[in-house]
Parts: sequence; C-alpha cells; structure tokens
Amino acid sequence: MVYTLTVHLYANDDPESIEKIKLKLIEAARVYRQDKETIDWLVMQDVHDPRAFTIVERFEKESSQKYHLENPYWKTFDPYVVPLLAKPMDLRRHEELDTSKDVVVPQ
Repeated sequence: MVYTLTVHLYANDDPESIEKIKLKLIEAARVYRQDKETIDWLVMQDVHDPRAFTIVERFEKESSQKYHLENPYWKTFDPYVVPLLAKPMDLRRHEELDTSKDVVVPQ
C-alpha cells in the first residue's frame, strides 16, 4: 500500500513569510517529485487562511522515504522554512487504505 505523510505548516503573520513559504513549497515539490519511489509530492494553501499550508507526500512504501531523506535539498528545507512558521510543523504518517475492492459496510 502507499505510504503517505501529511505535513501542516502555519506561517507567522508576516505577509513576506507567507510568500516565501509558498515559493519554497513549490520549489520543493518540483525537486522531490523526481525522487525514486516517490509517487507524488503535493503542496496546498488553505483557501480561507493564507497562512495555512499542507504538504502531502506519497511514497511507494515506508522505506521509500530513504531517497527523500538522502536528497541534498532536504537539508536546506527546514532551515529555510522553520523560522517563517508561527508554530512547529504537524507531521502525520499514514498507510493509504485499499479501495480497489468492493466492501460490505455493516448496517
């Protein structure tokens, strides 16, 4: 099954920080999508709160993160982004559910 990370980021109240995070996330997505065993690396900005961002990282399996963490770009990401945040990143790990087969939902 697909291994997925979701990361929620919340920018500080400086409008410049919001724009910097937005641009860094776009750059990061373009870099990380090239990593081996990465299915996708999606970045989003909340439609109601421009300070709120979400990253969805999809990997073939949990061990696929190895390639992501070995990417030299990874060492530049946190040092750039963390000072622009109002609170720590909220990272969650998920195993995607198999939706390829029919199921019977109990009544």
